[in-house]
Amino acid sequence: MSTNNLLNLPSISFIPLLILPFLYWAFNSPKKTNLTLYVHDYLTGHDTSAVTVAGKDGPTTSVLHFGTLVAVDDPVTENPDPKSKQIGRAQGMYVNSQLDGKGLHLVFSVIFTDGEYKGSTLEIQGADLFAMEEREFSVVSGTGYFRFVKGYGIMTTEMLDIPNLRAVLKLHVTLKHY
Repeated sequence: MSTNNLLNLPSISFIPLLILPFLYWAFNSPKKTNLTLYVHDYLTGHDTSAVTVAGKDGPTTSVLHFGTLVAVDDPVTENPDPKSKQIGRAQGMYVNSQLDGKGLHLVFSVIFTDGEYKGSTLEIQGADLFAMEEREFSVVSGTGYFRFVKGYGIMTTEMLDIPNLRAVLKLHVTLKHY
């Protein structure tokens, strides 16, 4: 076939090449998932799930002081009631990173251990200015069902007992993933 014949091919033969990217986009668009989770963060009591590991006075430093580092392995439930179904654990750490002691920086994994997302994880990071009613954080990664995730969440305090350092946090998370 000569070069001239190739140039004379009907333009319709190129249409599939133009449609292919649109089909790929249409069938590979991200899913949107909304979740509501409750994290039970207890620094005291028989069900302690967080411990101070460093601070200006060592491990006895209050989480309310700048520079205090806390390791967490908090239960994650479907509802704010501590007896509600546990669907995972929030494992990681937070540091009091505000000079006046009123702000934390969070870095933790939500590891789903039961339910629809069992075996999957979400990686959460961001500021927690806990004096604010609503705080926004980032979802920076995930595994399993949440592979290639990106998203954000709104955190509110469902219950706060400052004298006993116990809190229940409500996380409303919006995710886009494949």
